[in-house]
Amino acid sequence: MFIKTLTIQGFKSYRDQTLIEPFSPKHNVVVGRNGSGKSNFFAAIRFVLSDAYTSMSREERQALLHEGVSTQSTLSAFVEIVFDNSDNRFPTGHEEVILRRTIGHKKDEYSLDKKSASKADVMNLLESAGFSRSNPYYIVPQGRITALTNAKDHERLALLKEVAGTKVYEQRRTESLRIMAETSSKRSKINELLEYIESRLAELDEEKEELKEFQEKDKERRCLEYALYHREMEDSVSALEDLDAEQEEDSRNEKTRRAETRLREKEAQNLERQLSDHSAALDSLTQSRAETQADLKDYTKTRTEIECTISDLENSAINLSSKSDLEAELYSLEATIEEKQAELANVIPQWQAAKDQQIAQRHRLDEANARMSTLYAKRGRATKFSSKAERDAYLKTEILSMEKFRSAQQSHLQTLQAGLTTSKHSLAEIEEQLSEQQNRISDGRRKIAQLAEEIAQLKGKQADLQETRKEKWRDDTKIESSLSRAREELQNAERSLAGMMDKDTGMGLRAIDKISETHNIPGIHGPLYRLFKVENEVYNMAVELTAGTSLFHVVVDTDATASQVLEIMLREKTGRVTFMPLNRLKPNVPNLPENESEGTFPLLKKLRYDPVLEKAFQQVFGKTCVCPTLDIGAAYVKSHGVNTITLDGDKVERKGTITGGYHDFKRSRVEAINNLMIRRNKFDEIEKASKDAKDAIARLDLEITQISGKITLNSGKQAQIREDRERQMTLGSRLTNEKEVLVAKTAKLEAEGSDLEAELLQLAAKTQSYSEELGTPLVNGLSSGEETELETLSQSAEQSKLTLVQLTQTVNNLQAQKDAVDIELNERLRRRSQDLRKQIDSIGDSADVASEDELASQKHQLGSIQRTVDGLERELAAADKKTDELNKAIADTRKRLEEVQLRQSESNRAVSKQQKSTERYLAKKQMLTSRKEEFTRNIRDLGVLPEEAFEKYTNEKVEKLVRKLHVVKEGLSKFAHVNKKAFEQYTNFNKQRDALLTRRAELEKSAESIEELVENLDLRKDEAIERTFKQVAKNFEEVFEKLVPAGRGKLIIQRKIDQDEEMDEEDGNAQNSIDNYTGVSIKVSFNSKVDEGLRIQQLSGGQKSLVALATVFAIQKCDPAPFYLFDEIDANLDAQYRTAVAAMIKDLSSTGQFIVTTFRPEMLVTADKFYGVLFNNQKVSSIRAIKREEAQEFVDQEAQAQ
Repeated sequence: MFIKTLTIQGFKSYRDQTLIEPFSPKHNVVVGRNGSGKSNFFAAIRFVLSDAYTSMSREERQALLHEGVSTQSTLSAFVEIVFDNSDNRFPTGHEEVILRRTIGHKKDEYSLDKKSASKADVMNLLESAGFSRSNPYYIVPQGRITALTNAKDHERLALLKEVAGTKVYEQRRTESLRIMAETSSKRSKINELLEYIESRLAELDEEKEELKEFQEKDKERRCLEYALYHREMEDSVSALEDLDAEQEEDSRNEKTRRAETRLREKEAQNLERQLSDHSAALDSLTQSRAETQADLKDYTKTRTEIECTISDLENSAINLSSKSDLEAELYSLEATIEEKQAELANVIPQWQAAKDQQIAQRHRLDEANARMSTLYAKRGRATKFSSKAERDAYLKTEILSMEKFRSAQQSHLQTLQAGLTTSKHSLAEIEEQLSEQQNRISDGRRKIAQLAEEIAQLKGKQADLQETRKEKWRDDTKIESSLSRAREELQNAERSLAGMMDKDTGMGLRAIDKISETHNIPGIHGPLYRLFKVENEVYNMAVELTAGTSLFHVVVDTDATASQVLEIMLREKTGRVTFMPLNRLKPNVPNLPENESEGTFPLLKKLRYDPVLEKAFQQVFGKTCVCPTLDIGAAYVKSHGVNTITLDGDKVERKGTITGGYHDFKRSRVEAINNLMIRRNKFDEIEKASKDAKDAIARLDLEITQISGKITLNSGKQAQIREDRERQMTLGSRLTNEKEVLVAKTAKLEAEGSDLEAELLQLAAKTQSYSEELGTPLVNGLSSGEETELETLSQSAEQSKLTLVQLTQTVNNLQAQKDAVDIELNERLRRRSQDLRKQIDSIGDSADVASEDELASQKHQLGSIQRTVDGLERELAAADKKTDELNKAIADTRKRLEEVQLRQSESNRAVSKQQKSTERYLAKKQMLTSRKEEFTRNIRDLGVLPEEAFEKYTNEKVEKLVRKLHVVKEGLSKFAHVNKKAFEQYTNFNKQRDALLTRRAELEKSAESIEELVENLDLRKDEAIERTFKQVAKNFEEVFEKLVPAGRGKLIIQRKIDQDEEMDEEDGNAQNSIDNYTGVSIKVSFNSKVDEGLRIQQLSGGQKSLVALATVFAIQKCDPAPFYLFDEIDANLDAQYRTAVAAMIKDLSSTGQFIVTTFRPEMLVTADKFYGVLFNNQKVSSIRAIKREEAQEFVDQEAQAQ
């Protein structure tokens, strides 16, 4: 076995966790500068393995914790040693043994193989592995060698005794001597008691005879007293039975009164609840009536405003001609326009035909006039010209001039005809556009009318919905008031029930509801109290007292569901509950008795629940039976082994306990649960109504919003159509103006064209005449043919003039007729039609003036408001009626409550009277019971009575018994001085004497055994010391010879006989006791084996250290350990001796592990593994494995520094 690894954290200079590389099982060397932490390394091992750090104070524990320059303070430290246990030296059965010690400000703990262990267990384990407490030299810290070097002879003797283990012998010897002293003291006391007992026995022997005579008379006295006491006790028992019978009758009456009181209390509670409900309803009704009154006032005001608006609309000037009258006038006007248009269509062809005839006749007349002018000019030309040539020149000039003029006029005529054609085409297009505009305007007017109708319908529907919404608002306000009251009642009920359970359970049940709602976990049935109903409230108390806190247990389907819910509750830290997993419940339901006629039945039959939950209810109620009385219940408990309970809540359980008494039904959990369920159902119902009302309001809001959107959309469409129609009307007016201009232009062009054509015909005729004249001779006058032609033309011209006048008259008449019709159409009829259309459009479109739709809407709204006002007036009437009913109900309820309270007061007075009667009964019963107990106690105090005492004076009268007792007591008075306990004391003293004699014999035997043990311990101690001295002396010689081959050394034990005489171990048998030993001295020789040698005081420092080391090695060989720790043992040795010590450690490392610190190079030569201790600026030590060369280099540097 050896130390395999070492872990240090927080211990002294080792702040950080330091895990040291596995040690060699042989020789290990640790090097490091002074103050680096080498000694702390050894102290850490001693901290775990030795007794050096036991029973430490807080300050001493604090001194072991690291104190460096870091900001964080060390609160605890530990040292862990891992042993290689391949040789099974530790009897643990493991290849490794892990031993750890942890220390803090308030703790000091051991652990073995990572399990907590006590210090005693650890120390016993270490001793079993060879770590002897009597040999502390397997760990040699700094200073131990120096102390041993400077030790006195008697100190070395004490060390030898310690190694020999004499402490154990001395402790046992001291304990034995203490026991011997106690035994001697006890023997002395026993002897004193025996002397006293012997003297008392002699006295009591004389008192026995006198006592016999006394006992005879005393027996007579006790017989008489028994007879008297027994007679009195029987009388007391009889009185108690009569009193119990009377009290039982009172108890039955009390039970009846209690039941009546409970019923009255419940009735009073119900009446108070009704009174509260009526008051709350009255408050709500009063508030609702005030709101209804306010609404009625608002609606009345609104109705008045609408009536005024309707009156204004009906009296408005714009409505003097209603839209229907205007439309009728427009219809009549359009018929007249159609007639006039037909008449104009009939006149225009006649006028056109007459005009065409007029133009043709004018052309003919112009041609005739032109010919006549030519002929007249030709008739006077002979007088005008002198020659034919002159005439021809003139004619040619005229012909040429006329040709040019005709050509110009012809061109102008073509231009006029082109303009006329264009004007006619434009006029046709304008007429077509006007027709289209009229159609568009009519279509727009129709669409506007449709949209106006839709808007009016939508507004009416919107008004109806708004009225409905207002009604819903009023209903919602009432429901909210009721909901608030129901919520307050529910909270009061929940608080009342919560007050009947502990806080954690209440939090847990609320958490269960929340978890079931939010996490949607299937299989949670809920608390037991929610899962059943009691068939009749008369069983409430029995159910409540049977279930107890089980009412609040939560029923789930499986334990997996319970675990899942528990995890959530632990995570959210919300209360505690008890689960009842149905898959885990295995109720053992006994065969319960059932006798309905007697009033005995299983309690489970009076509950209504889901059959799926059968196991849960069997678990809680399945073993309980309801019985009419406690006596019957106790009988059933005995015969059937079940629990029983009465309707009043008195229980008899199978285990024998009886529970009963007064139970305040006001604190009844079942009543609180029923009240909670009622309040919860009422709250849920009102909450559902509130939700429905809010949903209805939301739907109405949505519909109203949708209708408002449609109204806005249609109004937008209407405005858009109106704008488009206005544009079309403006365009129509412009086209009409253009048409009039074109008509005038066309007529002008036609007239100009006609004049030009006539002028061209005249020019043509004149040109032709001039051309014909060019070839004729110049003569004065006309030819006969020309004269005839002229005459004919004159007559024809006159006729044409007359015809033209007639045609012109006809044309003018037709023109006048056409103009009259046209003026009638354009100036009056069509303009009136446009005005009517504008008025109709204005009436139908304007939002700022009255209209039939607006009036209808206002009237519809007025009707709706009137219905609302009527409804509100009915509601007010109903509210007034309901208020009267509620006031009457409140008065009746208050009166009934006062009557019940009066009866309850009378009942309470009766109860108080009964309580006083009960108190008197209890006082009387207590007195009788006390007398009975007194007589019983007196009889018991009489002691064992003779047989004759029970029959001798049975039939005697009390007076006679009293006289006899008086006589007997007088006879006993002369024995007042007698010792009445002489026989008893004599017997007791004999028993005490025998017991003391036996005890004295035992103590004497024990003293002999202890003396023998002390002698044996002294002998064994002497043998141990002598044996140890011989072995250590022998080992010392061998070790010293190995360390100093040329020298010789030995240990010498000193005795008291002659302080100056020196005796070796071979002369040790001259004395039989070690008490004559005074010390152990050492004599050594370093250069001769035959010299007597020198005492240790005569040696140099290095030689003393070597002798001390030899002594240590000798002790270690005497009691080997599995490993050894040496801290700078070679510090004071000379070089040659250091080499010898290193060689010896090398040899010994084959059987044990050595861990050595050194500053010398000799120890490095023989070592197997090397470790270096480092120390940084923060005063923190660390240790690591290094190579031999690094260790040698460090030792050399340290030597040079010194």
